Amino acid sequence: MSAVNITNVTVLDNPAPFLTPFQFEISYECLSPLNDDLEWKLIYVGSAEDETYDQLLESVLVGPVNVGNYRFVLQADPPDPSKIREEDIIGVTVLLLTCSYLGQEFIRVGYYVNNDYEDEQLKEEPPQKVLIDKLKSF
Repeated sequence: MSAVNITNVTVLDNPAPFLTPFQFEISYECLSPLNDDLEWKLIYVGSAEDETYDQLLESVLVGPVNVGNYRFVLQADPPDPSKIREEDIIGVTVLLLTCSYLGQEFIRVGYYVNNDYEDEQLKEEPPQKVLIDKLKSF
């Protein structure tokens, strides 16, 4: 039996420009008191083939946690496009929301993110160099 259960995660500001911070409203319940902190992380997967392109966007400690229901907004800066291969910027990737206790990850929730141009002309005739300021994340 789990001591912590996620009861809801709401993605805020979706869709949003690529360079907009991510915001997740996280609701969870704690079924037994925890003396140490929960560590919540948000990770951007920069490449399906190579995890060295993954970026830790945010890590927050919450605790100690008593029995009860909790809710908070996790806000994270967008990924640094200079750390993503050009060919991996546009298209589908994943955001991972994780929670750990005493260094042991026990929750991992994945969200698909599609980065693309909103402008139809840019979709049909993409420029040679990705225009980051024209991308939206859906």
